[in-house]
Amino acid sequence: MNAPSNLQTIVGPDGKPAFVVIPYGDYLTQFAQAADLIPHAVVRRVLTDDVPPLRAWREHLGLTQAEVAARLGISQSAYAQQENSARLRKTSRARIAAALGITAAQLDI
Repeated sequence: MNAPSNLQTIVGPDGKPAFVVIPYGDYLTQFAQAADLIPHAVVRRVLTDDVPPLRAWREHLGLTQAEVAARLGISQSAYAQQENSARLRKTSRARIAAALGITAAQLDI
């Protein structure tokens, strides 16, 4: 049998299984990467503070515009224009996402 042995089942008040707990590392490997998760801090900045997703991610990752621009091989002012653009080309979004170390899908907030 190939079933993992490091799972924990939590039984509910009715005596039936209600939850399964797995090690955090297993969760990250099996589920988190496939789900393109977005941290709450990023979502809050976009939805509450009306900040563009690129800026919210950059700030969450502790990067300056100049640092991201250097990763992209462009000027800081060129990156600033892209960061504030409502309509980026698909290729630009993919390049910026890669420079931030996230997936392009994570920019869809």
